[in-house]
Amino acid sequence: MPSTKTMLITGVSSGFGRALAEEALAAGYRVVGTVRSEQAKQAFEALDATRAFGRVLDVTDFASVEHVVADIEATVGPLDVLVNNAGYGHEGVMEESPLAEMRRQFDVNVFGAVAVMKSVLPYMRERRRGHILNITSMGGFITMPGIAYYCGSKFALEGISEALGKEVKPFGIHVTAVAPGSFRTEWAGRSMVRTPRSIQDYDPLFDPIRKGREEKSGRQLGDPVKAARAMLSAIESDEPPSHLLLGSDALGLVREKFSLLSAEFDAWETVTRSTDG
Repeated sequence: MPSTKTMLITGVSSGFGRALAEEALAAGYRVVGTVRSEQAKQAFEALDATRAFGRVLDVTDFASVEHVVADIEATVGPLDVLVNNAGYGHEGVMEESPLAEMRRQFDVNVFGAVAVMKSVLPYMRERRRGHILNITSMGGFITMPGIAYYCGSKFALEGISEALGKEVKPFGIHVTAVAPGSFRTEWAGRSMVRTPRSIQDYDPLFDPIRKGREEKSGRQLGDPVKAARAMLSAIESDEPPSHLLLGSDALGLVREKFSLLSAEFDAWETVTRSTDG
């Protein structure tokens, strides 16, 4: 049976946001998608004349976020689902990367997502129902050289999502952090911001990583359409997960990380316990 729910997705011009919007529309959802230009808004609304609603929004314009959400609630209808998808990747060795680039990364990936959640939550809390999905990354669990700012932002969003889920569970609101692995999106392509190289000491470590990431872009294992269908499964579940990994690479790498952490905790257990009392 087609859904009668309304979903807000930030960043629907491409990638996961576009794939999820198209799958949700096909499943009968009304979808409000945020974009960065009037042209993109018209292109999104052309997907479905009656159930696709575009809104021009920069999620870092925090003052505008609340007004846009209020307008959606008043003109489109009550929001059942929020998907915080807007975001981008920053690549650069930390010592080489200006603090301004870290601030921008966190403004979009963390503060923007939180601003949208804070604007949506009063409506969901009043209705005692709702579901928030935050698109994080396997980089919110594991790390790799050269994406320190990105991983930091996704670790932050994972933690915020988990804590928020505990706060709003009594109100019938679910929160799911969705952590994709490598997918065929523009994350490592035109959407990625890359800091120029400047310190030769890092060349042996980082140059092959940057080259490999650029060469692999567009040929990753993950299919964004299948990711969208997986997210819809979580949205339509009566007991959705608080954390959802997408992709066998994410599953393998995150499991390996937890295994290594457990071994390290065991190795240092005596020192850990020595601080009590």
